[in-house]
Amino acid sequence: MSAQEQFVKRLEMDSPHLAVQRAAPLAPYTSFGIGGPADLLVVVESVTDLAQAVQFANATRVNWMVLGSGSNVLVADEGIRGLVIINATQGFEIDQNGLLVAASGVMLCELARWAVDEGWGGLQWAVGIPGTLGGATVGNAGAYGGSMAGIVCWARVLRSDGSIAQVPVEALGYGYRTSALKREHARDGRSLVLETAMQLERGDAGALAAEAASYDARREASTPRGRCAGSVFKRTAHYPAGYLIDRAGLKGMTVGGAQVSPVHANFLMNTGGATARDMRCLIERLQRRVWLLYAHHLDPEIEFVGDWHWQTSCTEVGL
Repeated sequence: MSAQEQFVKRLEMDSPHLAVQRAAPLAPYTSFGIGGPADLLVVVESVTDLAQAVQFANATRVNWMVLGSGSNVLVADEGIRGLVIINATQGFEIDQNGLLVAASGVMLCELARWAVDEGWGGLQWAVGIPGTLGGATVGNAGAYGGSMAGIVCWARVLRSDGSIAQVPVEALGYGYRTSALKREHARDGRSLVLETAMQLERGDAGALAAEAASYDARREASTPRGRCAGSVFKRTAHYPAGYLIDRAGLKGMTVGGAQVSPVHANFLMNTGGATARDMRCLIERLQRRVWLLYAHHLDPEIEFVGDWHWQTSCTEVGL
């Protein structure tokens, strides 16, 4: 019996409420709307099930990865070998002192809007950010001067050896759009965020709502509509990535069904039928042009996941 079959049997025996899908397309689970199939896919809605699915995969030696909203990844056309766990965990609570503890599958923007409505300050910058709390915790999501690094107290994580640890913010090693968790190499087994604790402060609900509305208006004016993953590149040491791409005259550039948005140059759009290869080739083309023109390297904010080893270099085919 293969390792994957052993995993399925184990899950059927111990967690029969979790349905396993085989050869499941991942495009519906990503904001790009791009991605080949996962060998196995399971959707989990509780922190307990999330931890158990990972522990079962480790016990049966099945490769696994977790997707939240799929808003910061580009999944290869060949898909992902092994198990993909869709993190749909929910639930949060806040104490009288403003310590908010939430499951990693909660959508960050929904949590932020709840906090604003209830008069809790500290998350209003996040009202327009797509993605789950877990992804935001790992990637140090931020906007309008705020970031996760400024409010996180600790994260409860599942280590690659199956142990669960509460990691204080000091050990999370936060930097611009990164963390110690993000820097862990997938080959060695990344830690998985189960829950995150954030410190909020009491504020005036009306003032918080007005601040959130101002962010909504700014985002509405500058954010393209359609299938995309938000900002594709990190800011360079001196300039926003979108400014450099725009200055290079690359707005509107296309590779297959992938396009640099005419609205915001740091947004790459799936205009319909784009493949992962289209998108990656467009990314590499932008990197080359900006480097040649301005000697600035564009570092992707998104992650490339799945079976990419076979991909032909875009340079080799003249892209």
